[in-house]
Amino acid sequence: MTEIRSVLVAGLGTMGRGIAAAFARGGHSTAILTRAPEKATGVPEGVAVLGDLPAQAPDLIVETIVEEMAPKIAFNARVEAAYGGRPILVTNTSGLPVQELADKLAHPERYAGLHYFQPADVIPLVELAAIRQTDPAVMEAVAAAVARCGQRALPLGQALPGLLINRLQHAILHEAYYLIEKGVCTAAEIDIAAKEMLGPRMCITGLIEQKDLSGLDTHALAQAAIVPHLCHSATPSPVVQDKFRAGDLGVKTGRGFYDWRDRDVAAHQAKTRARLNRLLALLAEKD
Repeated sequence: MTEIRSVLVAGLGTMGRGIAAAFARGGHSTAILTRAPEKATGVPEGVAVLGDLPAQAPDLIVETIVEEMAPKIAFNARVEAAYGGRPILVTNTSGLPVQELADKLAHPERYAGLHYFQPADVIPLVELAAIRQTDPAVMEAVAAAVARCGQRALPLGQALPGLLINRLQHAILHEAYYLIEKGVCTAAEIDIAAKEMLGPRMCITGLIEQKDLSGLDTHALAQAAIVPHLCHSATPSPVVQDKFRAGDLGVKTGRGFYDWRDRDVAAHQAKTRARLNRLLALLAEKD
């Protein structure tokens, strides 16, 4: 198995910085590619900043640019024009069709999905999704590199849009937004339910194991009674889409489901990050 020693992260957004920080922590020679290196801020310690592809091919390139097909296809073509099939190339997308991105490549056997969650250098789980052409050796090499960063790559046999975790998240959120739209509850009440019941229990017994523990007979009967009444619409929720069109984007603009304009967002994010670290440390303790 080829060892990944050098990593180039394309994109200096929040995810790109976190991914680069993780690989640098794992001892990899790490750089971030950005269109304006002279304006780069918040660069993790030990990470170089580049304005163009380096002359020598990195072992691994992690693409985390804008979530649109055309720019990703163009970037992938640029990588192959520079290096052929020498580097492993992965995309951090979860929502776009990874297989369609791969089908545009000359070397799709060197391609896969590698999806991080925010904060990318803290969350211990990373999704690693193969497309039809992915060489198994690529999956092994990427998983080993992720492990050196103190994280775990969860291998997926198919790169469905949304992969695994975002599909689960959006299934829950689709119902949550429906309940808000119908006036059943508020966004804050949804978050109370998630923070005080769903989240803590899932931390301990997961989603499926808990049903074995409580009894599949009870679960099957509840499923039969509840599922017909869930929101089965294939249309994105207007509760979110209307906010997007109005420019209410959360902390980016000061308003979303919550009003952030008079709050210390940086302090709030630091507090949530610290609490997440404490929780992950607790969950990592051996029984």
